[in-house]
Amino acid sequence: MTAAVARLCVGRVHYAWIALTVAFTITLGAVGVRAAPGVMIVPLQQAFGWSVGTISAAISLNILLLGMTQPFITGLMETFGLRRTILLCLLLLLTGTGLSTFITASWQLFFTWGLLVGIGASAGAVGMAAAVANRWFVAHRGLAMGLLSSGNAAGQLIFLPLLGRLSQDYGWQSVSIAVTVTIAALIPLAMLLLPETPAAIGLTPLGATIEAPPSARSRNPFAVAIDGLIRGVRSIDFWLLATSFAVCGFSTNGLIGTHLIAFCVDHGYSQFAGAGILASLGVFSLIGSTIAGWLTDRYNPRILLFWIFGLRGLSLMVLPYTNFDSVSLTVFAVFYGLDWIAVMPPIFALVNEVFGRKAAPVIMSWIFATHQVGGALAAVGAGVVRTWTGSYLLAFLASGLACLMASILVLRITRTRPAVATA
Repeated sequence: MTAAVARLCVGRVHYAWIALTVAFTITLGAVGVRAAPGVMIVPLQQAFGWSVGTISAAISLNILLLGMTQPFITGLMETFGLRRTILLCLLLLLTGTGLSTFITASWQLFFTWGLLVGIGASAGAVGMAAAVANRWFVAHRGLAMGLLSSGNAAGQLIFLPLLGRLSQDYGWQSVSIAVTVTIAALIPLAMLLLPETPAAIGLTPLGATIEAPPSARSRNPFAVAIDGLIRGVRSIDFWLLATSFAVCGFSTNGLIGTHLIAFCVDHGYSQFAGAGILASLGVFSLIGSTIAGWLTDRYNPRILLFWIFGLRGLSLMVLPYTNFDSVSLTVFAVFYGLDWIAVMPPIFALVNEVFGRKAAPVIMSWIFATHQVGGALAAVGAGVVRTWTGSYLLAFLASGLACLMASILVLRITRTRPAVATA
């Protein structure tokens, strides 16, 4: 099937764009699943009497596992195969969301939406995006990573309003059913249309004249992941990238992705309206990440990151002090939305620059792990702050200050490391 589609594309479009479209669609679906608990906080409270802190802790486990397992999932992609690993993750997602329809106790929430969905969401995470961008693209690699990153925004744009309406009208179980059907539809798409490499269908990467010979790798995915970590921690640039990306997670999926809907409910909006506001961020994030990818191919990614983190920090610190009306929310959606996912292309470019293209997917996955640690801390921390103080104010201020700190840190990343980057 894949070879037949590739033959149809000859002379029309490079199959790299087809592979990118498939990967984008998988990311879109995986993000839709990962974001789903955000619309379930209030319905689960009403159905079972669980506190925001308890539900947030399960979501925090989801976020944390997505990050901490990502380097090993990426190692598995390098040894077991990209397509087979993605299919395995999609099956885990399918199992987790399917079983979640029947939960009646909080431990089951942790097992399904926390454990299974947290690991399975790796199907659309940064390791897969980095592998697809580096395997299929030499030209337009930054743009490719920007487009794959925008799948995160598109996932929210498409799924959150629908899931918010389903949750509000039919209860939390309808959300589980909807995302289960979605994941089931993605499995044959990945199986039939995503080749392992360009060489597998007789092509070279877009912009290359020859396919680089595959490097000898350990058949142990654990060793691949640990070798990448050892190489990374020896570099101060790794820690600068990891810290800034942790702040990114703290200020995006941990705070906004998990709690914005509940924050909107606190201000008198319905769940559906809150989901719509979060989805509107996705519209601007889709635009911002694509523009960031285009700019990354042309300008210094450190300067791009400085502006991205700076504008994000200011928007988070200002929002709680606004009237929370349509005007203030629109301004927030523009400034915050444009740079939500926009950090991914410049950070990926810096990882390629500092550590080299071959090592980039695994090292990027370790850096992404810190993103998820930051997100997990914000998810549970903001829930605790809301429970103790009755307000999300302190969570927003802390997140904004952290973003301003990150905007300074990224300027310290070494400009050139020729000896390392070509390794």
